[in-house]
Amino acid sequence: MKQNNSVMLNSILIKGYKSIVECHVELGSLNVLIGANGSGKTNFISFFKLIRTMIESNLQRFVTQKGGPDALLHFGRKNTSSIYAKLSFNSTPYEIELVPTDTNQLMIDREIVYIGSNEAPLPLMSGGYLESHAEHYTHTPSENENLRSLIKQIKNWHIYHFYDTSNTAKVKQVHQINDNLYLREDGSNLAAFLYKLERDYSKNYYRIIKTIQKIAPFFGGFILRPIPGNESCIQLEWYEKGYDIPFTAYHFSDGTLRFALIATLLCQPYEEENSILIIDEPEIGLHPYAIAILGALFKSASHTRQIIISTQSIELVNCFEVGDLIVINKIEHQTKMKKLNKNDWEEWLSDYQLGELWNKNMFGGRL
Repeated sequence: MKQNNSVMLNSILIKGYKSIVECHVELGSLNVLIGANGSGKTNFISFFKLIRTMIESNLQRFVTQKGGPDALLHFGRKNTSSIYAKLSFNSTPYEIELVPTDTNQLMIDREIVYIGSNEAPLPLMSGGYLESHAEHYTHTPSENENLRSLIKQIKNWHIYHFYDTSNTAKVKQVHQINDNLYLREDGSNLAAFLYKLERDYSKNYYRIIKTIQKIAPFFGGFILRPIPGNESCIQLEWYEKGYDIPFTAYHFSDGTLRFALIATLLCQPYEEENSILIIDEPEIGLHPYAIAILGALFKSASHTRQIIISTQSIELVNCFEVGDLIVINKIEHQTKMKKLNKNDWEEWLSDYQLGELWNKNMFGGRL
């Protein structure tokens, strides 16, 4: 991976969170989570949101929205005393421990970063506070720089779900034209984001157009313009090849719209802010040919940024290497995660595709 190594998440250790009693998983540039319904894929992905909201000083809001500490601790505080995690970035490992309080909150009992080549631990503050102090910590200039990079990285973790393409979906509605700093998790600002790309990153923009045309040859391109009479707003419009009649997002099929969202996400210009992309079940509603194109997009994007996806699609799994897969099983009420080793499956892969082996439950993740 060519991205800045300082923002590469090499591994993550989680203890006591939801269905995860303890798991330690090594991460690469492309990470494909597979597992049966209820195995814990969503719980693992949601942990990234927990860490992000904590860094944003919104931990207590997150805890309240999710039903309190007992909904987040593995089988509640009677069974689990704390949530612990260590995230190992190349330059700044980060460690956190959360404990429940009598007032039904989660308190930060420990928050540590590891700085420098010897990874010396630096407690951000003594334990016993309700929100992260990472952003307010000051020390030497080099330590501050590493910490700022870490904070910037985590604050820009977004978990993308492009499920809603109904008539009331936000992506089909009018929205603010200046809402373009990043593609929102539900894709609701797609038109505004594409409008910025067309003006400022034309190479990436036209790559998005050509990518969509691979699965929708009739697609001519987008019409990106402020709404007449309301220059501060925009709505997604597009046209078919050979015609100049503008259509809105309501005229896209669900699958084409979802693919356009994913193509935009993966073909956007690389910045440190979007160096890790987390996408939940991107294959929903896509034709098998579109899924094959999607797999190639993920592999290409993983050369410049880190990708974490969860999937239920055998066709999508067929697009990847065995070392990309992280198999998730639920065993005795606990989520277990295992990264596959290529050497263990070389003989099998000479006769079977990766998705076939998964479908046969050869390495778990099916039942």
